[in-house]
Amino acid sequence: MHKNRWTMGFLSLLAALTLSACNTGNDMPNENMDMDPVNEDSMNHDSGHMEMEHSGSGELPAGLEEAENPLYEVGSQAVINSDHMEGMKGAEATIVGAYDTTVYAVTYTPANGGEPVSNHKWVIHEELENAGEEPLEPGDEAVLAADHMKGMDGVTATIDSAEQTTVYMIDFNTTTGNDKVTNHKWVTEDELSAN
Repeated sequence: MHKNRWTMGFLSLLAALTLSACNTGNDMPNENMDMDPVNEDSMNHDSGHMEMEHSGSGELPAGLEEAENPLYEVGSQAVINSDHMEGMKGAEATIVGAYDTTVYAVTYTPANGGEPVSNHKWVIHEELENAGEEPLEPGDEAVLAADHMKGMDGVTATIDSAEQTTVYMIDFNTTTGNDKVTNHKWVTEDELSAN
């Protein structure tokens, strides 16, 4: 009887040691495992685009007006000059939509926790709750009604910059891995150039 207990105890200890040896030591929460790889250079201009929802539904916020004379017409091609995400800069975009609005860079703390996201580009006026008709100014606060990133919708953000411009929804293939991104919101007119 004592021999069986000792054998069972030894086998339990051996199983525990074997399982602990299989541990990778990576204590990163599972929710961060789906982040796109981002190199250090692409994160220098701002923070928080690592968990960006790059492809979108194409659904537009209420009240958004189509641009009457956009520089880049729907269906045309343009080169992306911004690096909101890795593989974006230098990619050829197809214009899906063009809209006249006020565009904001914002700072906020995600609802799901984590570090504050600073200088997130871009949120448009129609993606702010109860923002009124007049554009907001840097330093103003507003509640976000956008889901470009995890934990963004419903949080209070501080306006870092505001600009009246044409914004574009675009489709493109990344320059790294050639992944297809559809209905990406948003790039501004000065973040695009002709082919």
